[in-house]
Amino acid sequence: MAKSVIPIGPYHPLQEEPEFFTLTVDGETVVDIDIQIGYNHRGIEKLSERKTFDQSTFVIERICGICSTNHPFAYTRAVEDIIQVEVPERAKYIRTIIAEGERIHSHLLWLGLAGHFLGYNTVYMWVWKLREEILDVMEILSGNRNSYAMFKPGGVRRDINAEDIPLVIKKIDSIIPTLTRLKKAIIDDPVLHARLKGIGILTKQEAIDYCALGPTSRASGVARDVRKDAPYGAYDRVEWDMIVTENGDVFDKVVVRILEMYESIKIVKTCLQNLPDGEIDLNIKDIPPGEGIGAAEAPRGETFHYVRSDGTNRPARHKVRAPTFMNLPTCKTTVIGETVSDATIILAGVDPCYCCTERMAVRSIKGKKLYNGQDLIRLSQEKTETIKKKMGIK
Repeated sequence: MAKSVIPIGPYHPLQEEPEFFTLTVDGETVVDIDIQIGYNHRGIEKLSERKTFDQSTFVIERICGICSTNHPFAYTRAVEDIIQVEVPERAKYIRTIIAEGERIHSHLLWLGLAGHFLGYNTVYMWVWKLREEILDVMEILSGNRNSYAMFKPGGVRRDINAEDIPLVIKKIDSIIPTLTRLKKAIIDDPVLHARLKGIGILTKQEAIDYCALGPTSRASGVARDVRKDAPYGAYDRVEWDMIVTENGDVFDKVVVRILEMYESIKIVKTCLQNLPDGEIDLNIKDIPPGEGIGAAEAPRGETFHYVRSDGTNRPARHKVRAPTFMNLPTCKTTVIGETVSDATIILAGVDPCYCCTERMAVRSIKGKKLYNGQDLIRLSQEKTETIKKKMGIK
């Protein structure tokens, strides 16, 4: 049978963001896959370099709506690494509470969408209702249901009121029964076993070779988690377990994320119950020249930020590496050999976040740039006008 090519994207019902995959298939079997990125570039790094160190925190939050804590977590740690300072103890606990609250809502979002992808819309609706509870918690703590604006170099912007803690703990506890019902409905469901077990297997060695991160690697037996390997925030001050499974298939990726939510609930409750007194901010005024790095364990894995200061009030260079940048290439081994019908759920199994991942490199020949920033803006505007004319839009 002759090989065929099946495009997935750049706009596809199972891809929440624009990304283009080309599947080469022999009958129903995928024999090759090609990935094209670049449909969602927003120039976040360059924008950050035009803002002050404090303003950049708000820009960084908007890299991703469901990693809106861990990007500023990594960024502020990078700035603090330049200065070589430790934030106040209370700030460490507050940062950890916000980060784990976000992990719960991010994993729930993925779980609901996974149910939707599989045609299991009961799970989708259950999860969406449950996710409202954790978003209510985040609103109580920060005033926002997303993009919490809590982080700043040197600490946090807002304190947690003592009178809010009992209510937050009560709402956190209320999540557990529904989460347990979801766990039983999903982990014990024979249809999901048939649909997900043995599908898209990433072996432990392959996870290591591809430098996979987060639940993608932990579902393959790789015990890798920044919160344990290089503790930050309050992660070394509370008891919690790293969730690791061995099979590396899509089913295990579901299991890891469900069980991680229980650990996140444990961390949030412990931090709230043991929140230390004291200051929440170092009130940093100036950033000296130097370089700093910061990492945080986002829901998808390690988020890494590099910041360079030249002594002015804004970053001279800011580089971001999101976990999907490392996890996405694993599809070269997990998708190939599987059927077309399984390809999209395998691609979704890494919980991809393309807006975190997108980047653009400016080419040069013998040290001479082909385009500068203004050239790219002009080309983009010209392309937009050309498309509008073709579509008859004035």
